[in-house]
Amino acid sequence: MSELLGQSNATQIIEPFTDTSALTPAQVRDYLLENPELFVQYPELLEKINLPHEQKGSVSLVEIQSEQLRKKVRQLNFKLNQLVSIAKQNEKIYRVYTDLNVQLLRCESVAEVQFTLEDVLQERLQLSSAVIKSFKGPHAIPELQQRLFTEKRFKESNFFFGRLSQHERQLLFGESSAESVALMLLGDNRELGILGISSNDASHFTPEMDTLLLQQLQQVLNIILPEMMGY
Repeated sequence: MSELLGQSNATQIIEPFTDTSALTPAQVRDYLLENPELFVQYPELLEKINLPHEQKGSVSLVEIQSEQLRKKVRQLNFKLNQLVSIAKQNEKIYRVYTDLNVQLLRCESVAEVQFTLEDVLQERLQLSSAVIKSFKGPHAIPELQQRLFTEKRFKESNFFFGRLSQHERQLLFGESSAESVALMLLGDNRELGILGISSNDASHFTPEMDTLLLQQLQQVLNIILPEMMGY
């Protein structure tokens, strides 16, 4: 009885298959998955098992595992560098918009607002143009075009990101390059006009972009523009 008890408490030794005549690859796979400690008990197998490799001929299992690990490390480093780069770019953009909002609060006319938008967005973010198109006044967008444009581009949101038709680009940006654009309606009741920001890069502004910074810019413009425009 004591021998039996002693045997039950001893470390169990995994015996490899002795009769492999009826084994299938699937059975070997299942066996290895169920017994991951096999290579711990028989470490010499790691060096003896050679696997075919397209470039290197036959290599050991340890070498393959090491190469896979190095590959994963390279991939993780690449992703980490990407995240760091994106974080730095986002910080730069955040600082630009923060400075822009402060400068806008000091403006005293629509012309000053327009100049400030152009100066900051074009010079510091290398965007193509920034324009305010009002819905009233001598340079306003014609009423019919206002309605058609608003119904098409602002049906579900006060923001639009993406590409415009040639007629729409001409209406908002004239001869300035506008391969992709960010648009926002101005005014608490969407009555002031449209702010348009354009880029030479067709992929710069896309529909899935976050609106947080532009929402803050919109709020500032909605505070300062009504009095300037005579509303």
